[in-house]
Amino acid sequence: MSYTDILFSSEAHIARVTLNRPDAGNAVNERMAGELEDVCRQINRDNSIYAVIITGNGDVFCRGRDLDTELSQQPAGAIAAIECPVVAAINGDALGQGLEIALSCDIRIASDKACFGLPQVASGMIPMDGGTQRLPRIVGRGKALEMLLTAETITAAQALEMGLVSSTVPPGKLTTEVQKLAETISAKGPVALKYLKEAVNKGMDMTVEQGLRLEADLYFLLHTTADRTEGITAFREKRSPEFRCQ
Repeated sequence: MSYTDILFSSEAHIARVTLNRPDAGNAVNERMAGELEDVCRQINRDNSIYAVIITGNGDVFCRGRDLDTELSQQPAGAIAAIECPVVAAINGDALGQGLEIALSCDIRIASDKACFGLPQVASGMIPMDGGTQRLPRIVGRGKALEMLLTAETITAAQALEMGLVSSTVPPGKLTTEVQKLAETISAKGPVALKYLKEAVNKGMDMTVEQGLRLEADLYFLLHTTADRTEGITAFREKRSPEFRCQ
């Protein structure tokens, strides 16, 4: 399927999704939300994709929701449901729903010129795409409430300090650094990557005992996969494994 408000490509087991409304600050409108939901479904059906990069076109990641549009779909939820690891390459401002999209990714790498914020309360609204739930799980309750209640924008350096992003790099190096990270991830066993992500994400909402049982169940499920056999065989033969997501 061809898209208008996003760009999509896939090569060497890595998919790239680009928010593509640069003249509007890559703001989310109804069409972009629908296209993001569709592409997320496509990614989950494609066993050749082992990792995903999400970024914005131009020098902005996403400046929020298009206020002239009522959204019937919330893209952050669709992105969070992608089974393989997702890396956000935050190439510029991530504000409002743009930050919520970034929060739905597994790892966030940012340009050191980027700014971050959830300013919805300043307009008498609250985040509607996971911001009140994902932000405190990532940075802690106190820091999250400070950002949410004040509606203030923070710098990339502040985002790094509070753990909102994993690292910051100069804008000219962002694409290269994120690509290297995605290549490192995608070289691992794809089934194991999916199970690992499931164990961590679902385990966050479980007791430790429940999480340990989930981890054990997924570990034993891996024993039934061809990729697990290939990984052991490759290790014994001192060669790189050839995984097939099976």
